Order: sequence, then C-alpha cells, then structure tokens
Amino acid sequence: MAVIEEAAHGERHASSFTWALLVRVLDSNTGIRPPAQLSRTVVLRGHVRCRAPPELQERPVMPQELRAVGWTGNSLALIDQTLLPHRHETRDVRDVDALVDAIQRLVVRGAPAIGAAGAYGVALALLQGGREGWTQAQVREAVARIREARPTAVNLMVCVDRVMTRFEEGLEAVLEEAAAVQREDVEGNRAMGAHGADWLLKRVADTVGDRPLRILTHCNTGALATAGWGTALGVIRELHARGRLELVYADETRPLLQGSRLTAWELVQEGIPHYVQADGAAAGTILRGEVDAAIVGADRIAANGDTANKVGTVGVALACADAGIPFLVAAPTTTVDLATATGDDIHIELRGENEVLEWAGVRTAPAESRGHNPAFDVTPGRLVTGLVTERGVLEVSAGELPGQYL
Repeated sequence: MAVIEEAAHGERHASSFTWALLVRVLDSNTGIRPPAQLSRTVVLRGHVRCRAPPELQERPVMPQELRAVGWTGNSLALIDQTLLPHRHETRDVRDVDALVDAIQRLVVRGAPAIGAAGAYGVALALLQGGREGWTQAQVREAVARIREARPTAVNLMVCVDRVMTRFEEGLEAVLEEAAAVQREDVEGNRAMGAHGADWLLKRVADTVGDRPLRILTHCNTGALATAGWGTALGVIRELHARGRLELVYADETRPLLQGSRLTAWELVQEGIPHYVQADGAAAGTILRGEVDAAIVGADRIAANGDTANKVGTVGVALACADAGIPFLVAAPTTTVDLATATGDDIHIELRGENEVLEWAGVRTAPAESRGHNPAFDVTPGRLVTGLVTERGVLEVSAGELPGQYL
C-alpha cells in the first residue's frame, strides 16, 4: 500500500518507499502499525497538513503547567522527549550515569532544561555518593561528568557551577539552590515573553499594522526545552494570548525533528495554528513574504552577540536579513557567555553519524557514505536584530552587544 498525496490541482503521487519507511518509523517509535489506508495528506498553498490515522488521534495532552524537569524528593522526573509526540512518559532518574545518558540521548534537551536537570544532578550525585560510600572527591568527579555531558549549551555549566557554590553546606542547601534555578527560569521566561512581544509588535507596527503576526521558529524552545513556559516559544505564546498571532511556521528541524515532534505538539496543545515545514523550505517561505518575523532560541551567546543554536538557524537569519524582517533570539542571561568573545570560540558538538545516515534504524544513505552531523551552527551577531532576555531586548545588529550591556 502506498501513501497517497493529493495536490491542490488534483494529481496523485504514490511512493511505496515512503509507506515502507513510515511503517518502520511508527513501529519503532510507537509500536503502532498504520492502518491499511492512511488518512489523505492534502497540500495547501505549498504546505502539508496531515490528518493522523485513527490510532494516533488520541495523542497525549500537555498539562497546563508542563514541567520537563521535576524533583520527586530523591530522584529526577524527566519527560522522555525521544518518545513524543506519540507517547508521553516520564523517566525516573536516580543516579549520575542515568542522568548523563538522558542528557546525551536528548531525553531531556534544550539549554535551560538541561541546566535545571544539571542543577538537580548535584543532589543526585550527593545521594548516590551517600548510598555507595563515595568520597567527596568522587562526588565532585561525578558532578564534573554531568557538567560536561553536552559541551555547547552553556546553561548546563552555569547552573551546575551555581549549585556547587553551596556544595559544602550539604544536600538541603543544594536542593534549595537547584529549586531556585528552576523557579527563576520559569519567572524569567514569562518576563522574556512579555519583553519580546512588546518589542516585536512595536518593531513591525509600521509594516504590519494591527493584524496578527506570522512567525517562523526553528527547533523547540517551549516548556519542554526549559523549566517552564519557554523562550522563543514563550514569546509566541504571549503573542497568541494577546490575540496578535495568526500562525506559526515550525521548521521540522532535522535530523531529530524537534520542530515537528515537539514544537508542533506544544502548539497543538495551545491551540495555535501552525504549519510544519521542511528546514529547506524556511528561506523560501521568508522570501515570499509569508513571514513577519523569526524567533529562535539559543544554546550559547558570545559577548559580541554571535549565537549558537540548532543547526539550520543561520540560514533562517540570512533569509530574514535579505527580506528585511526581524530575526529575534530569545534566551535567558544564563545562556550569555561573556567569557566567550566571539562565535569562533564556541565549541560545536558533533553528534553520531547515524542520525543523518539512518532514519528509525533504516539506512537511507549508501553504505559507503559518511555523515557530518553538527548539532549547532553560529549566527553572526550582525544578523541578530534583537536579543530578548528576562531583562529586556538588546538590538544586537545595531551595536547593543551583550558584553557591553549584560
């Protein structure tokens, strides 16, 4: 059986390879096989809207106050983001090895979220050390492993270092500081959303007027990627709450599809109209005038405003510059690394080749091919129209650099 795609002009195209691959993907990710006939995929205005098969229509619902990271009293509760959108499960993490694995496998992901997880990871190391008779040096070594679990996202290091300032005071003090990290991130994200929405509406007032905005975003920057509410997606949620959002273009975000799996899931739960599009479609969508602004997150921001974010971001920024529309980066001040002078000094994580050579265990590239898989790219500060943090907005491309103002 083939997937049937019906274009606006009525032609049909069948791909047995697509069907076979989809069967494998659904089997491996959900344990559900598609029905004999998929619901039809309809192409509208060059974008694809899909109606899920019946088995997938009972999707997990996002709680009103979604928390990707939670503390149970003696363990970390992490939403397993590798399983979304088809399964919503929480992993109970009780030791350092499990936490490092969860961070590296992207069970928990997003710079602020792994920062919060790392903060509580100090408590995990203390608890595990107590159970297993570790020396203080061994506990510190375990904390160092957590701190270095992902090299690009500076929040992990900042949050672990902050909690470690209270290490000598014991477990209760460590947990108090970790809870403060989590609480402050949520509060900061709420403020960031308001600052970003205020700035953006003022910025586009002359060209857009009072009509709702069309926003493009890349990767996932919502509640799943933070301690709560979201960074770039928090700005989008604020615009939606004000009635000033028409729709969102969510880049699928290859190779692990954080946009189509996670951002789209969050947008569905919020009732926000959106299209999921291929990463390669983003520039064309922008240059056709279908986007009023792009809003993205960040994993590390250098003192000169150069910004490391999910690979594919710099192409969005270049298209925005050519189209003359705002490119807004939303991130907490913990993502700003003033010790890093420029983007050239940011270490870019290279992930495993199979993430780009395979899909759900199916080899899609020739056996002889090698994979190049940088997890991030760096957008020059000159392309960043605005950097919104919990403190306000810096117009980086106009010379308001983080190293001077934060």
